[in-house]
Amino acid sequence: MFRVSTIAAAIALIATPALAAGPCKDAKGKFTKCPPAAATTAGGVTKDKNGKCHVASGPKKGQFTKCP
Repeated sequence: MFRVSTIAAAIALIATPALAAGPCKDAKGKFTKCPPAAATTAGGVTKDKNGKCHVASGPKKGQFTKCP
């Protein structure tokens, strides 16, 4: 029983990277570069491509703020 569960765990670890590559395809099914994920930090602050921090949501959405 232990051997079967060990083999199943090994197969699951090997198959995981293959499943992660699937979402970055265009409408025709060809692989494309994945868009960068928005970097949300604690407190709802996001950092833009220039390194400036903005409030992510709420009444002050989009305003500059100090980076944590």
